[in-house]
Amino acid sequence: MNDIDPRPQDALRAELTELLPPPAVPEFAPERRRELRRALMASARPARPAAWWTRKAVRFAVPAVVCGVAAGAVLVAAPPEPREPRPAVRAEGGAAAVLSRAALAAASAPAPDARPRQFVYVESLVSRAGLPAGGGAAVVEPVHRRQVWLSADGSRPGLLREEGSPDSELSPRVPVYELDGPGAEPRKTFLESGEASVTDPTHAFVAGLPTDPEALLRLVREQTRTGGGDADQRAFAAIGTLLAETWAPPKVTAALFEAAARIPGVVVVPSARDAAGREGVAVARTAGGERTQWVFDRSTSGFLGARTVLVSAADAGPAGTVLSETAVLRKAAVARAGQLPG
Repeated sequence: MNDIDPRPQDALRAELTELLPPPAVPEFAPERRRELRRALMASARPARPAAWWTRKAVRFAVPAVVCGVAAGAVLVAAPPEPREPRPAVRAEGGAAAVLSRAALAAASAPAPDARPRQFVYVESLVSRAGLPAGGGAAVVEPVHRRQVWLSADGSRPGLLREEGSPDSELSPRVPVYELDGPGAEPRKTFLESGEASVTDPTHAFVAGLPTDPEALLRLVREQTRTGGGDADQRAFAAIGTLLAETWAPPKVTAALFEAAARIPGVVVVPSARDAAGREGVAVARTAGGERTQWVFDRSTSGFLGARTVLVSAADAGPAGTVLSETAVLRKAAVARAGQLPG
């Protein structure tokens, strides 16, 4: 008769497991590894800042940590704007006329003089809102100065400086920690910046954008085909970001305005103000209960800034609550990050 080991089966399995070699760490094929690294880069790195005023108000509680990079903000309460938003006027050709005048003004503006190894400096006034984690109306921070230095060719770290916050390096390299095997110490590597795009532009990329409005709009739609909201709003938001946060050549800026005129649902707002209090005429598009406006100088048709307001009461506040606003003050070329224009 065979002897039967009286020990429990779980103990036997554990003992046998210790005698086996450790399982191999699965390896990805090179193509799959590159794909995963690109996906991680797209979702995690803040190499070049996107304009925040195109985004919905977000709930905040504690800073988040992604890939070892902390991100958080302290917002100061301010009362929402008490006025109701002015109704959009759908005059025949109204928005197209405003944008065409803006295109003509842009086409005659001086060309950027940033060289590849220089930095594009953008100075603006900004304000934005967040929703308290416990619920309630939006908390709006005061209007404050925002300065950005972006590497013209994308090869060197840039800089973001906002009043009330520490400086942030805008690096083309993002740290990533990888494991070589079970129990191994995390190994620090870096993800290099991917190719520039409409949603992650460099000065060199923007300078090479199509100057034909139809071709430019097709490119914008192609490169914003994923994300929340409808496709037209994504295209409108992306163009607005390029106008506010980059320094494009005159013909490209003109094409951006003409491309925006071809987006359905863009209307005229007779009067609007930017973050500096400058009043002008605006074009706007509404989606998700929010109206994003681009404000233009009445006399020169120059782009002043943008704002996003609630068009109806929501968790963030009553109709007319300003969720974000910006005023573009200056764009220039400088030799290094942190340097102010002469």
